[in-house]
Amino acid sequence: MKEIRELSKTYEPDKFEDRLYKTWKEGGHFIADANSDKPSYSIVMPPPNVTGNLHLGHAINNTLQDVLIRWKRMAGYEVLWVPGTDHASISTEARVVAKLENEGIKKEDLTREEFLKEAWDWTHKYGGNIKNQLERLGVSCDWSRDSFTLDEHLSKAVEEVFIRLYNKGLIYQGDRIVNWCPSCGTAISDIEVEHVDEDGKLYYIKYPIIGEDASVMIATTRPETMLGDLAVAVNPNDDRFVDIIGKKLNLPLVDREIPLIADEYVLSEFGTGAVKITPSHDPNDFAVGDRHNLGQCIVIENDATISDGYGEYSGKDRYVARKMIVEDLQKLGLLVKIEDHGHAVGHCERCNTVIEPLISKQWFVKMKELAKPAKEAYTNGELKLYPDRFGKVYTNWLDNIRDWCISRQLWWGHRLPVYYCTECNETIISREMPDVCPNCGSDRFIQDPDTLDTWFSSALWPFSTLGWPENTQDLKKFFPTNVLVTGYDIIFFWVIRMVFSSIQQMGELPFKDVYFNGLVRDSLGRKMSKSLNNGIDPLEVIDQYGADALRFMLVTGNTPGNDMRFYIEKVEASRNFANKLWNASRFVLMHMDDDVSDDINKVKLETSDKWIITKLQNTIENVELNLGRYDLGIASGNLHDFIWDMFCDWYIELVKNRLFSDNQESKEAAKTTLLYVLKNILKLLHPFMPFITEEIYSYLPNIDSLLINAQWPAYDKNLLFEKDEFEIETMIEAIKSIRNIRSEMNIHPSKKSDIYIYTNDKKYIDTFKGNDAMLHSLANIQNSHLTDSEYTEDAISIIKSGYKLFIPLKGLIDYEKELERLNKERQTIESEIKRASSKLNNESFVSKAPENVVQAEKDKLEKYESLLADINQSIKEVENKKNEL
Repeated sequence: MKEIRELSKTYEPDKFEDRLYKTWKEGGHFIADANSDKPSYSIVMPPPNVTGNLHLGHAINNTLQDVLIRWKRMAGYEVLWVPGTDHASISTEARVVAKLENEGIKKEDLTREEFLKEAWDWTHKYGGNIKNQLERLGVSCDWSRDSFTLDEHLSKAVEEVFIRLYNKGLIYQGDRIVNWCPSCGTAISDIEVEHVDEDGKLYYIKYPIIGEDASVMIATTRPETMLGDLAVAVNPNDDRFVDIIGKKLNLPLVDREIPLIADEYVLSEFGTGAVKITPSHDPNDFAVGDRHNLGQCIVIENDATISDGYGEYSGKDRYVARKMIVEDLQKLGLLVKIEDHGHAVGHCERCNTVIEPLISKQWFVKMKELAKPAKEAYTNGELKLYPDRFGKVYTNWLDNIRDWCISRQLWWGHRLPVYYCTECNETIISREMPDVCPNCGSDRFIQDPDTLDTWFSSALWPFSTLGWPENTQDLKKFFPTNVLVTGYDIIFFWVIRMVFSSIQQMGELPFKDVYFNGLVRDSLGRKMSKSLNNGIDPLEVIDQYGADALRFMLVTGNTPGNDMRFYIEKVEASRNFANKLWNASRFVLMHMDDDVSDDINKVKLETSDKWIITKLQNTIENVELNLGRYDLGIASGNLHDFIWDMFCDWYIELVKNRLFSDNQESKEAAKTTLLYVLKNILKLLHPFMPFITEEIYSYLPNIDSLLINAQWPAYDKNLLFEKDEFEIETMIEAIKSIRNIRSEMNIHPSKKSDIYIYTNDKKYIDTFKGNDAMLHSLANIQNSHLTDSEYTEDAISIIKSGYKLFIPLKGLIDYEKELERLNKERQTIESEIKRASSKLNNESFVSKAPENVVQAEKDKLEKYESLLADINQSIKEVENKKNEL
């Protein structure tokens, strides 16, 4: 028999959190068995950047995942939670380059192999940070399956997908406008461009018509790009230009002859109605140029300087050149005016440099064929988004999708499996360096220097981490995964890419549910950032309050897709909740002995026992229901209310006297019920607050296993005791009312009072008769009297639906305060009557609402009108008694 140990007096999470995590991890309790006969449940962790640190976004996202994982593990599933990190090509390479520059070394001074060694050294040095930090949070992922997007088997999957898509004609190389980051030195995708509203200028410039004393005026925000203009376009239906369409213009500063063309792309009402066309430096202009066979003219290089061949502008930074060009146009009398102009400017999401749209030879994925089934998966209901309002965002992006630029001019990442014959320039797609060129027979090749977009590899995450393209046991058991939990801000970056990649390669969705968590903002509602210096370090919060407090704060009140504000007071409230549970558990354990059992079928349960058991079953049902529909915040609220209000504040108070009673049968029933409920509380709360629950669980009698592996509580409708629930709820309502009245009337606690209970309803008569002792012990009542008529002496009246309570006023009451209380109560009832009447007077509500809903409003109105009559009568009586004094 296990000896009962005493729980320490104070709740100190730092004394056990690290110890428990080590026990779980080293004991293999996070490891999934792919050969298990249990039903599977799997989640892949959104891989954080390998060199990143834990922030509140990671904390909320991983806490939500851990809640689901721990719940399903206890519910009897074979659970796999795959952790991992992303190589984050752009940001990691930038950090390594900065590190080298601090050492006086330029990237260009190193060979590719030397640079990659530096990058791997950096990754090995800093790559474990976030994993260690996630452990502090308590995440129960399977670290034995920890993955990194540059792992050998994941790299194999990336190569396989590239080759498959190429062979299907879905990957091609071409000259297209890309978003170029001059600082990072690479192309980036549309979704990696952050558009920032800025105060700019709109420059109005005259382009002379050749052979005429006339000109066409254009308006531009980027005058430096005019060096690459190949046409000016107007709308074919614009009457202002119909007579000059087809004429030639002289491009100022360059002395290039360009045509005036007509294209419906041009909006007549924007600017001057005439638009300069720079095909090599604007995606829309590229399309116009393609339609009119204008060709290309690159004037801005990858380092954002002006190309050679443009005189004094060449080699100058784009903004320096802009200033020079504007000054020269003024001297020539071709600059008409400059206006202030607010517009959105694209910035590189990682380094905040203004991106430069320019034409570049890159590798692209054709998206239309891939987008169609991804959209259909959502529209036919196969893929569910929580909340569903993100469905519109999802489908709109797929409807307007453009081909995906997947090549990056970086060394850190998955190198393209593309080789070029040095003799004939034949392109060969291969996993390894080819032996012989199929075109000319040469054996000399060079590999494409570019790497793949990071999102290309992370798009394969749900199946590459399980061993694909090999048909592994993990893949058979755990794919498709069950749910993706991620931030709504990467729906384009990652979610959609995983959907279409999985459908294309696996023939099915990677998951059926996507749960979007919101962002964690500061107390003022601002996004946390270094510039605002408003970031919160989760580890500092954990050090001060414990991981459970942070976790419970992040989940409680959280709703799918909605941002939440971080208040340290909310963490303190969660810490107080943990402390409340700790003290209640300590009280319960103090009254346990070696032979106590939690088998409630072996004891004679009393009314209060049946009440708390009923409430427990209701909580089990509600928590299960809300977890199942991803309302994790509501589920945690269900638990908080049950644990704090019903168990700690009421049930323990109700059974205290029984624990010291000589009635052994009643005493044993109380102890058994306390243990039964506490054990189930710990099980239900474990997914949310794993550390405190595991620690307390280890102190329970007759427990020799870990809570992490315990069986999830099952809802049992046979343990619903409606009669007992009604009785205790009635008594709690009465006791609360009496306590409130005594407090409002400032009646000293030492003053006990009698109480008269008036009711003609048998169920209330039986309730007050059977639970008379509760009023005496918990409501400071000396004598209670059931009466079949209203008490007519000087008394405080408490009016409830079904009964009235009268507390004799002699020596207790201040009539002024009693009138104030009754008038407040009357105002409340009158507002309820007004609300119900308004509804019932609304023809739309009465005609459209279900009959039972309308009837419920009628019943409420009738009840409140009756209560109002009683309140008015009480006010009249108190006023009379006051006047008699």
